[in-house]
Amino acid sequence: MAGCVVKQDLIGRIIASPQLPSLPVIAMQVLELTRREDVSVPEIATLIMTDSALASRILKTVNSPFYGLRKQISTVSAALVILGLQAANTLALGFSLITNLKKNSDGSDPAFDYTAFWKRSIYAAVGSRVIARKLNVLQQEEAFLAGLLANMGTLVLHRVLPEQFDPLFARAKGDDAVLNRLCRETLEIDPPETSALLAEKWQLPPLLSRPIALQQIRGETDPTMKPLVEAVSAGVLVAGVFVAEHSARAIAEARAELAARFNFTPEEIESVLDQIGQSAREAATMMDVPIGQERSYQEILDEAQQAMIELSLQSQKQVQAFQREVESLQVKVITDPLTGLANRTRFDEFLEEQFRRAFAHLRPLAVVFIDIDHFKRVNDVYGHQAGDDVLRLVGRVLRASVRNIDLVARYGGEEFAMVLTETDTCAAAVRAEAVRAKLAAEALAFDGKRIQVTLSAGVAGTDRLRVFNQAMQVTNAADRAVYAAKAAGRNCVRVFKPKVQESAKLAAPAMLSAKA
Repeated sequence: MAGCVVKQDLIGRIIASPQLPSLPVIAMQVLELTRREDVSVPEIATLIMTDSALASRILKTVNSPFYGLRKQISTVSAALVILGLQAANTLALGFSLITNLKKNSDGSDPAFDYTAFWKRSIYAAVGSRVIARKLNVLQQEEAFLAGLLANMGTLVLHRVLPEQFDPLFARAKGDDAVLNRLCRETLEIDPPETSALLAEKWQLPPLLSRPIALQQIRGETDPTMKPLVEAVSAGVLVAGVFVAEHSARAIAEARAELAARFNFTPEEIESVLDQIGQSAREAATMMDVPIGQERSYQEILDEAQQAMIELSLQSQKQVQAFQREVESLQVKVITDPLTGLANRTRFDEFLEEQFRRAFAHLRPLAVVFIDIDHFKRVNDVYGHQAGDDVLRLVGRVLRASVRNIDLVARYGGEEFAMVLTETDTCAAAVRAEAVRAKLAAEALAFDGKRIQVTLSAGVAGTDRLRVFNQAMQVTNAADRAVYAAKAAGRNCVRVFKPKVQESAKLAAPAMLSAKA
């Protein structure tokens, strides 16, 4: 309890400190505009042009090699059209904030290495943007700015608590993990937590504040925000490759993390790191911040090769731990995070495996497709949280209905699918009907209301294997049976029954009209 009080007192000192960087007027105005859904290009352009320095930097930036445009842009309005409103807002906000952060950061203070601070910030920003692009994250400019500001807690702690913090900063020698540990042990607060405090005080939009706050813990649960948070977290991590004193260790950690988090191949990892190294100088020039001597990734790699060999000999246990983590994350890659069921990728793999086995050994196999009835209405009336609860309920009911040798998956949206091994069509229809009846008998309690959930199911089986010679044909047949169930009024099961010609080829299907 005493430790909590001490920490709260420290947080209060930081927030109230006159040394805390303030939010410039132009930045506050930009933030105000970003909160409006109806903001227009002329409004943004007019605001930016009130600050001639900012307007000049926006034009210089959009025409820089960093964006690689073929045609020179001469007006702020045109720049906004090229960049897009959100990207332009982010750049304008970033330039104004960085200008403010750079005040009193000319390197005249020998107790703090401003060049090292800005160097890490630039590499984190570029890393976040490169990884966001690799992951096809739309908010690449937000990733850049969040990465750039992710390290601002270091500058804040230097300004507010220089006597306690600066020796820790020097001891860390460019290793973020070491610095964070030293700060937590000594100050009970670390730079990422301090960065989050400043982002909150400035009231930055969630697209910036969430990645900054979660750069270490990566605890984002919003699926729309999670890719951006992951990109910035990874960008902050890989910055260590270019600034840490022990680059071999930083490279090994970056490689392992990029493989584990995103399933990048070794070739993709090297390409990402090389792109970050190439883009850093352009980004530093664009943001007008000093980063000192720059080394390419290949130069760093060459210098670190011998050290990496020694490191690999000393860290077999770490390698094994990384491998276990990769295996654990590979499980996550084939799992739907909301329901805990298998995802579409795992469904396709499992069905293909089981279909080949069933076809080779003349064994039965069935597929059940399931569609939640009127799911959009649930979202529209009760909200998306209720929709998520419905998906979890259906997932629980389906999971309880299958054996260890079967598979149940969330196929996509409100669609689910089951692969039932050693099960003929009739037995699969009975199983589907049992699921339908169980779900229809339950009601989801949400916010004091009861939501009735029903489903439409379609069944297709390989009882007569000559009808289907590809796994995809079974899924298509089950899907057509679902449409028949919907056409029959929903909340029912329909079975695909093919008409088999003497040629033993797939012919026009017919649907059983009765409930399974």
